[in-house]
Amino acid sequence: MMSHPPSSLFRLDSSTGEAYYRQIYTRLRSAVADGLLQPGDRIPSARALAAELGLARGTVEAAYSLLAAEGYVEARGQAGTVIAAGVRPAVQAAASKATASRPRTVAVPARHPLLPEEGQDEAKGPRPFQMGIPALDAFPRKIWARLAARAVRATQAADMLYPSPAGLMALRTEIARYLQLSRGIDCRAEQVFVTSGYRDSLNLITRTLLQPGDKIWVEDPGYAPSAALLREAGMQLAGIPVDAEGMQVEYGLRHAARARAAVVTPAHQSPTCVALSLPRRLALLEWAAREQAWIVEDDYDGEYRYVSRPLPALKSLDREDRVLYAGTFSKVLFPAIRLAYLVVPRSQVERFRRSAQLFSGAAPALTQHIVADFMAEGHFARHIQRMRRLYAHRRTMAIAGLEGVLHSHVRIDSPPGGMHLLLRLQGRRSDRLLAEKMRQHGMFSRALSECLLAPRAGVAPMIMLSFTNIDSRRRAAELARRILPLLAPA
Repeated sequence: MMSHPPSSLFRLDSSTGEAYYRQIYTRLRSAVADGLLQPGDRIPSARALAAELGLARGTVEAAYSLLAAEGYVEARGQAGTVIAAGVRPAVQAAASKATASRPRTVAVPARHPLLPEEGQDEAKGPRPFQMGIPALDAFPRKIWARLAARAVRATQAADMLYPSPAGLMALRTEIARYLQLSRGIDCRAEQVFVTSGYRDSLNLITRTLLQPGDKIWVEDPGYAPSAALLREAGMQLAGIPVDAEGMQVEYGLRHAARARAAVVTPAHQSPTCVALSLPRRLALLEWAAREQAWIVEDDYDGEYRYVSRPLPALKSLDREDRVLYAGTFSKVLFPAIRLAYLVVPRSQVERFRRSAQLFSGAAPALTQHIVADFMAEGHFARHIQRMRRLYAHRRTMAIAGLEGVLHSHVRIDSPPGGMHLLLRLQGRRSDRLLAEKMRQHGMFSRALSECLLAPRAGVAPMIMLSFTNIDSRRRAAELARRILPLLAPA
């Protein structure tokens, strides 16, 4: 067993602009993927490596913390830190070019899922607990207004023409730069396509890469609008159960191995908020490479993790270029912006460019200019950092306020990230009935049972409540007292 990785593994480059902790993380992760480091191999202690590299110990600990959160390494007391069991080298492209015929079956009619916008009063704003709404009171309106006014004053005749279907190049460049630094994704601006929302991104994918009748893996329970859109596009959905480690990839391999694509939320599974474990991430990538299938990574709120640094994206592990990364500004800035983005494989850029010309509505150029400036001047990164701290505080306040009133009726799960809480109902209560009652009484909620592809027994009754716009423990307690009488039997 290797007692110490080669010193060349940790040669850092000060000219790249990439943080040192990120370079350490990337080098160790690549060494595992390449088979240079094997399960059980020891790596230097944070203290020893910091001394060797002339860095602060906290810098190395940040890298190790991220590796541990993803499941690459584990601490074994006096034995030190070692590569975790179950981690395997990445699959090689040459070993996985097999193709096979795929089933062509007609999709069942779509159900009408509960959408994020439902429950929103146009005059009064979002209802309490409404999902998918960031902290609107904390948005930097003055900065935004200044940038918007500047963009309007600078408008030229060329800016009034039809915008590029792929998006403004200045914004695509900023998105690529941001993803490289914050999500570990190696991409170029030409791979980034700006869309008018996540559904527009998913629609662009189905029109470009898939055909009616293709079988698609979807998480069950999962994000209902994704399932609805895929059904409307004629896809056959294969529901893959979710547990504490995320999508059960082995289940998919047993029941629908020849599927054409998988749609996943690996950072914070929607709705359960669990993270897709490293072994399952690698297994999913191996499946996609072997079957020449596609993975759609919906990273809707991956920036918001409160127990450690945000986990790098699944796309950052993608050596075979099978992952399409979908991000959105709605959860970070505000929903009315109707702006999202899609990172496509380099080999598919031209196909997506043609599809965007045919099917994309193209987001307003003025909005894209404002967001590009917002990112270029550093406001975007600072805003995310502020929101991460604010949400950690509001989550704590929301839990305290709700538990103080509802403690005998619910158990509150506190996931490591995301923008909502999970309330497990005690006793034989219907989560769907409670969610409906809450909506009738001016609040918003979504039941776990509403996120299932089809009803099934054995699923714990649970409702989801967003905490992002709950600004105090007192406010949470007030809302809990409104929920309390709704828990009584009908």
